[in-house]
Amino acid sequence: MSAPSADSARSALEALRQEISKAVVGQDAAVTGLVVALLCRGHVLLEGVPGVAKTLLVRTLATALELDTKRVQFTPDLMPSDVTGSLVYDSRTAEFSFQPGPVFTNLLLADEINRTPPKTQAALLEALEEHQVSVDGTPRALPEPFLVAATQNPIEYEGTYPLPEAQLDRFLLKLNIPLPARDTEIDVLARHAAGFNPRDLPGMGIRAVAGPAEIEAARDAVAQTSVSSEVTSYIVDICRATRESPSLSLGVSPRGATALLSTARAWAWLTGRDYVIPDDVKAFAPSTLRHRVQLRPEAAMEGVTADSVLNSILAHTQVPR
Repeated sequence: MSAPSADSARSALEALRQEISKAVVGQDAAVTGLVVALLCRGHVLLEGVPGVAKTLLVRTLATALELDTKRVQFTPDLMPSDVTGSLVYDSRTAEFSFQPGPVFTNLLLADEINRTPPKTQAALLEALEEHQVSVDGTPRALPEPFLVAATQNPIEYEGTYPLPEAQLDRFLLKLNIPLPARDTEIDVLARHAAGFNPRDLPGMGIRAVAGPAEIEAARDAVAQTSVSSEVTSYIVDICRATRESPSLSLGVSPRGATALLSTARAWAWLTGRDYVIPDDVKAFAPSTLRHRVQLRPEAAMEGVTADSVLNSILAHTQVPR
């Protein structure tokens, strides 16, 4: 069977967004972000209050992509081996064998990742960055594609362990999941009144419209998307401006600039172009950079947010013609 063409892969991913909308209403930006992360081999941090369909979004994505998915509920007593796997003694063979953990999947939903201690959070670092885990000194490759979608609650701080900057930087995107608008919330309730069952997505008509072959073809096409020197300079100017902002104590690193280049290319390709324009950079700058900057305490006390700083920088950075 021949590999899908770039055009057919793009069509499949457009159908993917339509398929997800059958189950998740009003979260188009988050759906697009997850697709972009898949194309960039990146990971996503989903932040929103409980009950805004973060878990349903990830489960629907996995169903519509025909990918293996696992969910881990992060708790204070979760151990690193509960995520990565461990060596188990087999009395029949008198040998130790490796028992894979839930991280060995295509799509890992890490629910409430900030509820587990730093030691367990750190167990994910190697998986996020290297797409492998090391157990007893032996590296073990994770399946491809591999994406971690981690959720966290922004309003509950009791019993939580904020992610350190080094781990936040490993997430390609941080997507804010807002409360729905009134009309959207009415639509959600109407669907449930009509019998929608979020625990039976195939029974609700959610079908696989794309798979690993389409994702790989799309990744190859994204890699061919051209970026002019003017656009790369524009990305660098945005990132350097964050390091000079008086409201920020931590600006965007070169890794963040590389991430913004990747997301802009993926979005340009998804919209049907084989080259990146400044609008592609602007579209994904907030979600790519908001978790890579740190506000000064005095700025936070005045109500300044990471997004407001980034929006100001985008408004004042010269756009190439």
